[in-house]
Amino acid sequence: MRLRALAVAGVLLLLVGCGQGSGGSTGADSATLTVFAASSLRDTFTTIGEHFEATHPGTTVRFNFAGSSDLAQQIVQGAPADVFAAASDTTMKTVADAGRTATAPALFAKNALRIAVAPGNPKGIASFADLARPDLKVVVCAEGVPCGDAELKIEAVTGIDVQPVSEEPDVKSTLSKVQSGDADAGLVYVTDVAAAMGTVEGVAFPEAEQAVTDYPIAVVQDSGQAALAQEFVALVTGPAGQTVLQEAGFLAP
Repeated sequence: MRLRALAVAGVLLLLVGCGQGSGGSTGADSATLTVFAASSLRDTFTTIGEHFEATHPGTTVRFNFAGSSDLAQQIVQGAPADVFAAASDTTMKTVADAGRTATAPALFAKNALRIAVAPGNPKGIASFADLARPDLKVVVCAEGVPCGDAELKIEAVTGIDVQPVSEEPDVKSTLSKVQSGDADAGLVYVTDVAAAMGTVEGVAFPEAEQAVTDYPIAVVQDSGQAALAQEFVALVTGPAGQTVLQEAGFLAP
């Protein structure tokens, strides 16, 4: 796993370097770029941010990772941000409708739900329908959070009524309940299971294809670093960022 991460990092740095060109920011002036990003992007965006800093000397990328709906409300209420990367079109629309996007949102990835269970799958969970079993403690994301809305969409399509023991504010909190043993199963994204492999296992289910999540990104209105913000968006949507995202299990946009 470590060797693959290093290989991806090397490819990313090479791609970024080749794509820098005359339009890149290579000066030594200090600057801070503030990126609000969905919690499911923590690992990939941290990697992308490190390489953005490496190719933009003097620039620090500061992240605010949280549930997309919470981040959208923060931006609408005036929180200072330069880039917003959301885990749903709906939360991005909230920001755009409030006049807080400076550029049209660009789709950069897709994701799908997967059932996270304890290693070895001791409860024998094999399908989405199994999550309605009364003997299981199931956790999901709350309604209004992209992973929660995706789960509710699957319930509506299948007619299966899942009764969770808790509804979490973001996907990482949902995953942690399974990792700690407080839950038998949790509905998270494919990429979260991949990142946590060893502490959880993933159970795929075909209904997940009916609630695939879009990930849009945009520069925030009134950004103090608009040029840098646009370069960060270009990195995420370009070959370098796509390499990192798809190695982590995200689907191509």
